[in-house]
Amino acid sequence: MRRRRAIPKGLRRGISLRQVAPNAVTAMALCFGLTGVRFAMSGQWQLAVGSVILAGVLDGLDGRIARMLHGESRFGAELDSLSDNIAFGVAPAIIIYLWSLQFLPKLGWVLALAHALMCALRLARFNAAIDADEQPHKSAGFLTGVPAPTGAGLLFVPMYLWFVTDQEIFRSFYLVAPWTAFVAFLMISSIATFSWTALRLRRTIRLEAIAVAGLLAGLLLTEPWATLLAISVLYLAMIPFGMISYRKIRSAAAR
Repeated sequence: MRRRRAIPKGLRRGISLRQVAPNAVTAMALCFGLTGVRFAMSGQWQLAVGSVILAGVLDGLDGRIARMLHGESRFGAELDSLSDNIAFGVAPAIIIYLWSLQFLPKLGWVLALAHALMCALRLARFNAAIDADEQPHKSAGFLTGVPAPTGAGLLFVPMYLWFVTDQEIFRSFYLVAPWTAFVAFLMISSIATFSWTALRLRRTIRLEAIAVAGLLAGLLLTEPWATLLAISVLYLAMIPFGMISYRKIRSAAAR
């Protein structure tokens, strides 16, 4: 009986399961983001926002799954960038436009486009800087500007307020329009923001941190919109502290 010749490992076709898994999670995030647009078109605003938030959760998992399985690849990096642009740039822009900005004559669509465009530019800047030798913010443990998933979450702050209070003032384009422009600026800006992966907790508060994480999960299940609103406010309050902390680190390094 003729034996089949073994194919060298480096010449085998296809990709392994450990590379498929993180890319599948990325694809799920993209589909969740686009599904939010579908819900927005039918006026199901909470489901629309929830879909994008779930996309953000999946986006936070795909990179960790890839590193855990040693399944990082150039294909995965490109897919992740395209998914972020659609799920956190295009989808939130359409949702906020259908919810409020469509009632702003002429400029409403332009502001929605601004969010999608700034998200795309931010991702392009990030991809272009991956191989750069000098990255001051990253080397100090900071990010440049607000990440795309966080920008999408911040864009929905007026919607969180509307869900919690049921007050139509929060749906007014007089409030939503400048807020949309502000979030778009944060994404494309060069300010230093805290990187969650770079934060380190003291050993003495590990149990407290675990307890807070558990309670936060419970709050997200019982009072999701009020909890997301509080998280957004806390993140915005941390931005000035991130800028100050970065300046101190740079000054110490220069000395």
